[in-house]
Amino acid sequence: MRRIGASPRERGSATGQTCPDIFELSDGNFAVIGTEATAALESELPSDAARADYERIVVISRETLVRAKADIPDA
Repeated sequence: MRRIGASPRERGSATGQTCPDIFELSDGNFAVIGTEATAALESELPSDAARADYERIVVISRETLVRAKADIPDA
């Protein structure tokens, strides 16, 4: 597994430990650490989007994703 983008410390976290993060897994999938927001956002999903019972909606900061952009593979 490898971090995608800047570490929390590089993004200005005082402790560098408890901030949103993105990781590429060994199987090519991605894992995201973010704020759980399923209850608040589920009703806002577009009509062609759905969530399985075992899936959650998480929020990461714009900066986290923008700083990860360069590390996300095109294919």
